[in-house]
Amino acid sequence: MLESLAVYVHLPWCVRKCPYCDFNSHAAPHDLPEAAYVEALRADLGADLDLAAGRPVTSVFFGGGTPSLFSPVAIGRILAGIAAALPLDPGAEVTLEANPGTLERGRFDDYAAAGINRVSLGAQSFSAAQLGQLGRIHSPGDIESAVRDLERAGIANFNLDLMYALPGQTVAESLADLQQAIALGPAHLSHYQLTLEPGTAFFHRPPSLPDDDVALEMQLACQAELAAAGFAQYEVSAYARPGRQCRHNLAYWTFGDYLGIGAGAHGKLSTPAGIWRTEKPRTPREYLASPAAGAAGTRRRVVEDELPFEWALNALRLIEGSSLAAFEASTGLPARVLQPAVESLAARGLVESGADRLRATPLGLRFLNDVQATFLPERAA
Repeated sequence: MLESLAVYVHLPWCVRKCPYCDFNSHAAPHDLPEAAYVEALRADLGADLDLAAGRPVTSVFFGGGTPSLFSPVAIGRILAGIAAALPLDPGAEVTLEANPGTLERGRFDDYAAAGINRVSLGAQSFSAAQLGQLGRIHSPGDIESAVRDLERAGIANFNLDLMYALPGQTVAESLADLQQAIALGPAHLSHYQLTLEPGTAFFHRPPSLPDDDVALEMQLACQAELAAAGFAQYEVSAYARPGRQCRHNLAYWTFGDYLGIGAGAHGKLSTPAGIWRTEKPRTPREYLASPAAGAAGTRRRVVEDELPFEWALNALRLIEGSSLAAFEASTGLPARVLQPAVESLAARGLVESGADRLRATPLGLRFLNDVQATFLPERAA
């Protein structure tokens, strides 16, 4: 039986760029080249089919950017192209990222008719003042309206993105944000700390953020609130009601395979000849100008000594970690290659290893970047 496959579709345009965002997103032109971009995506699908080998697609994720700037008709055409190129599971999870308050609001019934069965709303905060500081174009009321639209469309499986440790935010304010999000009845919550990423406007002109101790207090208080509301944490920043974990993101975190199409999209595909990383031209201009879209992308075989780090970068984000048998199955390497790093981390209380499972401890999750970096290959000086 062929291993399942996820498909990531990058739609790179937003109404405007947020000052904290380091994603590959671009301010939308007045005339969005929707038709040309859809055709480029459909052509792009063929670029890496030799690595995908007809494997069944069990999740599709439309990310961005703001994918819901594209019409339901365009989304339907992209899904039809995927179904024509690869076996699309009838029960596949198909997610659309959307921002409240933009022109797409009110069309979720049409997106559902096109094949969308899960939506991720970029709420970020329920404070009008914070939304203004974050450069968001929606209001708290827009979030509630979008959720009502989802309910009318019959899309019960939706996620809310929410940030904490915002400029000048208090612990009580972070909890109030979370309580308002929970009251809207999402199936899933992504709850993560605002960080200043290189290359963003906030990085160059930093706002005043809560210090690390206050940010940790917010995190712990909000985690307790989420648990009390029936949300189980299954990844560093992901919380879900029973059975509502994001299948697409689990494909990443379990070191599964995914095909990436669209401007700047990345993919990871395993074949008998090795594991390959793919990348498509980054800017919309480059992508649309390239012959057969993704045919101008690049692919690189992951060398053996990089695989432990690549695996740890994903698997150790999971609260339950991963089995060592899964490491061996997904990388083709014996679990003993992890031993030096695991022993070093365990001695510092950063990971737990036993019963064929490796996971980060609560302390390790707080310093996850350092934990993951321990698995980097040693390089000659």
